[in-house]
Amino acid sequence: MPTLTANDITLYYETHGSGDPLILISGLGYDHWQWHRMVPGLAGHFQVIVFDNRGVGLSAKPAGPYTARLLADDTAALLEALGHASAHVMGHSMGGFVAQALALDHPQRVRRLILASTNFGGPRHLPITAEAMAVLTDTKSDPLERLRRGIAVSTAPGWAEAHPEVVQAWLEYRAAHPLDPAGYQAQLAVGLGLLSEAACFEHRLANVQAPTLILAGAHDKVVPPGNADLLAARIPDSRVHVLPDAGHMFTLETPEAANRVISGFLKA
Repeated sequence: MPTLTANDITLYYETHGSGDPLILISGLGYDHWQWHRMVPGLAGHFQVIVFDNRGVGLSAKPAGPYTARLLADDTAALLEALGHASAHVMGHSMGGFVAQALALDHPQRVRRLILASTNFGGPRHLPITAEAMAVLTDTKSDPLERLRRGIAVSTAPGWAEAHPEVVQAWLEYRAAHPLDPAGYQAQLAVGLGLLSEAACFEHRLANVQAPTLILAGAHDKVVPPGNADLLAARIPDSRVHVLPDAGHMFTLETPEAANRVISGFLKA
């Protein structure tokens, strides 16, 4: 189990493939498993780095709350410890907040930036839908049933029914790797800390120097896809790609389609 010390904490990481480094930053409550369906395809073109953010998986879980800037500092320190002056950077959902902070606070570390299923925070982003909010804030129903409903609302309509084997693997993963309540709450603070006008990224994104791809699922109910256009309007050298058959968790839903778009962008 490879670990190293970065930003004064222990982080678990894995590297796959060879070529230009590409680091993938997971979303709220997920460890490196989130990327397992995409890594094999990407590793044929890049040296893919996946890791567990503080608070989840095999990385340290110091007391929170955490901030996007703190997790960005972790990521920058991890790259340095691995001997990479810079890398392509992709962040999904909460990981997209971390990727934005990394591009703004450590611009020399970011070659190309991919913001996936995320927003810039603040009062003008498009919020989570009422349907998704009802599922994700449910604390009373059976945990297994709650997870099944969470998978359904986080993916495109009909996807869960069409891919029972992936859903089963998802359920087994979470059963074997239950959320650490304190770590989850600490990570939850990352997004909550960006809700104010003063704290959000919206007015800072004009300073992003890296060419940027903004990826969204057409059926995303957690981070509605209109947020992609809002981000693109603020980031100078950016483009939007909407995955037509995906929801919020396209990393698990449509990995091949996502990999094609990502590889094309990074090799351009």
